[in-house]
Amino acid sequence: MPVSKCLKRSEPLWKGWDRKAQKNGLRHQVYAVNGDYYVGEWKDNVKHGKGTQVWKKNGAIYEGDWKFGKRDGYGTLSLPDQQTGKYRRVYSGWWKGDKKSGYGIQFFGPKEYYEGEWCGSQRSGWGRMYYSNGDIYEGQWENDKPHGEGMLRLKNGNRYEGCWERGMKNGPGRFFHLDHGQLFEGFWVDNMPKCGTMIDFGRDEAPEPTQFPIPEVKILDPDGVLAEALAMFRKTEEEGD
Repeated sequence: MPVSKCLKRSEPLWKGWDRKAQKNGLRHQVYAVNGDYYVGEWKDNVKHGKGTQVWKKNGAIYEGDWKFGKRDGYGTLSLPDQQTGKYRRVYSGWWKGDKKSGYGIQFFGPKEYYEGEWCGSQRSGWGRMYYSNGDIYEGQWENDKPHGEGMLRLKNGNRYEGCWERGMKNGPGRFFHLDHGQLFEGFWVDNMPKCGTMIDFGRDEAPEPTQFPIPEVKILDPDGVLAEALAMFRKTEEEGD
């Protein structure tokens, strides 16, 4: 009695080609149509894991972590130097969703860089900025500008300690004029001191002290002034009740 065999159905060629085209695991250089290329790990056809991306247009290189096609984790971004032709590090730190997020160091120039916290590729949180002119700011940041409590130390040693808003001195603060041996304490609005007091501070050690010390101001009857102020305060409270 003859035995009939069922022929095994062959798989369409396109399925094999498609399976080979799926990017998973470690791959060598994978080029985009614009000339960019990526070397590293993949998952379900997206960059995922450790990898290096090179952008053809500006020559930028990112080396670090990826998650679902975006820079996520720790990584370093570098750009070619137009003068030397060598690569210079621009940013080293943490990323989230393709943006700088967490702690990182950004290099703006040979002598100008920021180290601190980031959010959405903007300086946000605590950080220290070294400026090319020798000034240093250390304190709180928001929307890429000093905002909150912070200290600005100038190259000549003078410094400001106090409140900042939108990148400017705003609110209560103290400015130490150490070169002249004076201290101003008061209130600031958009980098301008509006009211406050100036006293001598370390005048004997100052490199360029003022010609004359600030005269001491005294109240003839401090107890009487205090008693009068308290009486006015109590009267105002009684009238309010």
